[in-house]
Amino acid sequence: MAEKENSKQDGGDNTLFSPYKMGKFNLSHRIVLAPMTRCRALNGVPNAALGDYYSQRSTQGGFLIAEGTAISPTAAGFPHVPGIYSEEQVEAWRNVVDVVHAKGSLFFCQLWHVGRASHTVYQPGGAAPISSTGKPVSARSRVLMPDGSYVVYPEPRALNTSEIPEIVEDYRQSAINAIRAGFDGIEIHSAHGYLIDQFLKDGINDRTDEYGGSIANRCRFLMQVVQAVVSAVGAERVAVRISPAIDHLDAMDSDPIGLGLAVVERLNNFQKELGRKLTYLHVTQPRFTAHGQTESGRPGTDVEEAKFMRTLRNAYQGTFMSSGGFTKKLGMKAVAEGDADLVSYGRLFIANPDLVRRFKLDAPLNKYNRATFYTHDPVIGYTDYPFLSEATENFEVAISRL
Repeated sequence: MAEKENSKQDGGDNTLFSPYKMGKFNLSHRIVLAPMTRCRALNGVPNAALGDYYSQRSTQGGFLIAEGTAISPTAAGFPHVPGIYSEEQVEAWRNVVDVVHAKGSLFFCQLWHVGRASHTVYQPGGAAPISSTGKPVSARSRVLMPDGSYVVYPEPRALNTSEIPEIVEDYRQSAINAIRAGFDGIEIHSAHGYLIDQFLKDGINDRTDEYGGSIANRCRFLMQVVQAVVSAVGAERVAVRISPAIDHLDAMDSDPIGLGLAVVERLNNFQKELGRKLTYLHVTQPRFTAHGQTESGRPGTDVEEAKFMRTLRNAYQGTFMSSGGFTKKLGMKAVAEGDADLVSYGRLFIANPDLVRRFKLDAPLNKYNRATFYTHDPVIGYTDYPFLSEATENFEVAISRL
């Protein structure tokens, strides 16, 4: 594969700390901040706290992906998540982007619509959330309410065929807005049981129109979004995230590897026809959730997971990013063995704003506090995790030289 050759052009001894050329962008290392919902954008508008948070995690030549960002008033399913559909939001994001760029990092915006993974309280006029289906998320999952409580998901409303182009247009306009805000590019969130994934997975999609049934039909919505966004901002600024084997929010598919390969094939063909490549494909590996199940070809063991990811990685013709439960050791192994060009980190980056430095020095890591992941405090559990002190850093450097 062309990109795999690219990743080995410096002799093949790649690590998380090797530079990488991702399309037109030059990265100084392979450690990426994964997009993570943090619920700190009060009333959907980014604020100074977001600037502090992302600036803390920025490094010269690094790469950050912003949290899931709502593409329309119907897109949110958590309290206080940012949007990118109003002029106020665009202007507010510009301030955040500016501080990230000032630290020398690349910054992408993840475009997000949660679909049925929402509640009437987050919908205009208290309407039902929209989806590919009228089936709700099962009672084994709960939706976070504005008051901090959790309740069962309500029944969604299946989109009419005629309404789908309107949603595609929301993605297109949001991509334009993100570039106007100064983002270097966008990532289309097509994973983790949210709207596009609700079309992709046969365990959710029960449609009988041209968006349901066959894999080709279930991939149609995603590819229409990709085509619309690329036409608006250019392939070199567009990435896609998928999670074929992840069952989060009941996002099950009877043939996850077949679905993953079908998406990859369509992205490859699109890139070939376009004569240009997307920025990257971002795939969440199965260990992201509990993975003891192996029925219907679903990966279960570490060996099965590695084979699953390698199959997609070898099939995709472009930069491949992997995420889901990586440690430094596992990330180093994935890059060294060519299983990923880039590795994104979530929870470890929440607790360690200087994660790249800590990894380089093999320094101890802060432990994250899950209880503060989705609170709204602008500091606690957000920007108050300590950096490696100069004394500790000097000690670690001295130890590494012994």
